[in-house]
Amino acid sequence: MSILFVLMMFLVVMIVSYFLNPESHRATVRPALATHASPQHPRMQSEMGFQVPAGYSFHPGHTWALKEGPDTVRVGIDAFATNLLGKIDGIQMIGTNRWVRQGQKLMTVHSGDSSVELLSPIEGMVAEVNQKALEDPKVIGRDPYKDGWIAMVKAPDLAINQKNLVQGAMVAPWLQNNVSRLSTMLAPLSPALAQDGGLPVEGLLKQLPHELRQQVIASFFLN
Repeated sequence: MSILFVLMMFLVVMIVSYFLNPESHRATVRPALATHASPQHPRMQSEMGFQVPAGYSFHPGHTWALKEGPDTVRVGIDAFATNLLGKIDGIQMIGTNRWVRQGQKLMTVHSGDSSVELLSPIEGMVAEVNQKALEDPKVIGRDPYKDGWIAMVKAPDLAINQKNLVQGAMVAPWLQNNVSRLSTMLAPLSPALAQDGGLPVEGLLKQLPHELRQQVIASFFLN
């Protein structure tokens, strides 16, 4: 009986404490809710003339994935793509709680008179979208690897999906190969158009004739 009495008194004290000072109890819960804030500033590594964010994995269609938990992944658009697109006018995302396969359309990006489908780097359920970036797409071009993230995805098969992504020491050579391919495609116009500091000239896609623009979109965004 004495143990039961002590437990009952403890419960009463907790209840009274909550109603007398509810804010102190809520404050202990708030940090756990802020799990999907912007990621920390990525550690950028200079390799082959490119600034590569450490720990990020890349889909051949120029979206990225960053593991943030056992089955939680943040995804976005890489700097090669944002430079190529230039000013982004708007993004149409698939809805939350939707299942997306690796390599399936995740979003449609509108830039000038071009609309480009960007593919999901991993398979899983879209748990959250970055409304701030969708409402102000300029942040995506300005900060593609931090505040410009696009979505959080629950990816139970992440370990399998990562095997299909470009990561680690392979990222810089892959980017160099993309720039070389782009230069070759633009050679009939002007090779100087292709590159600016290791990445495509900003807004390059808008400067291309329609037919060549479609070829570039097909080649680099896999549309």
